[in-house]
Amino acid sequence: MSLITQPERVATRYDDNRKQLGAFLRSRRESLDPQRLGLPRSGRRRTPGLRREEVAMLADVGVTWYTWLEQGREVNPSVVVMQAVAQALQCSALETRHLFVLAGLAPLESLQVPKCEGISPGTRRMLDSLMPQPASIQTPGFDIVAWNDSFCRMMGVDYATIPEEDRNCIYLYLTNENWRSRLANPDVLPMFVSYFRAAMAEHRGEAEWENKLARFFAASAEFEALWHQRYEVRGVENQIKRFNHPELGAFSLQQMYWYSAPRNGSRLLVYLPVDEEGERALAWFAQQG
Repeated sequence: MSLITQPERVATRYDDNRKQLGAFLRSRRESLDPQRLGLPRSGRRRTPGLRREEVAMLADVGVTWYTWLEQGREVNPSVVVMQAVAQALQCSALETRHLFVLAGLAPLESLQVPKCEGISPGTRRMLDSLMPQPASIQTPGFDIVAWNDSFCRMMGVDYATIPEEDRNCIYLYLTNENWRSRLANPDVLPMFVSYFRAAMAEHRGEAEWENKLARFFAASAEFEALWHQRYEVRGVENQIKRFNHPELGAFSLQQMYWYSAPRNGSRLLVYLPVDEEGERALAWFAQQG
């Protein structure tokens, strides 16, 4: 059996990043409306969005150079040029960071994200003190590393009884009917795909992350199809979440995140009531103890 050497592994990852970069650039380019950007109409457009020459013009780069960049060729872009490309493509801060990582450039606000090495007794007491608000602590890869009783009752899963490697928000959605049935917001799966793509950009080639992605593919052909068909990146954000519950019916809670690092570290997730339905749900969770 042949072994892949470290230089070969690095080269393969570099080639894959360039392909991912090209796919991301095409996705952003095709999502933009030329009229909204004030570009003149010039002939019939065969594809949606901007033409490559229009992106090149907006970024003040050569058309051939930009074409090569989008084709995944080795063009070694500079920080200044990639900033111009990101601006031309109307990239958000998260998308710009994703673009830089795939291009092999240090993100502008590069920070070392501390790895969660376990949950202290104080952290567990904090989660319990938040009762009856459902609360958990999650890693950047969406692993659930700590939780309180209300979080279990809300999602219909006793995390202590399932293997540690299965305690992952995305994997549970793909494999656990109780978990999946509790989430009532639309487009949950595309959202998870875009979340994980953004989170994984800085970890491509790392065994832990690659294995996690392979598990998602094995668990869901739909997840794999969306991964290859749709190139969207999103960061986790505070929002109103809708839930279905077999005893409580439908209710909404405000999802709130706090981070253990300035950007994208392990995060505390707490759900707060926004109306009487949510208040009743939390009161019910408290009564079950």
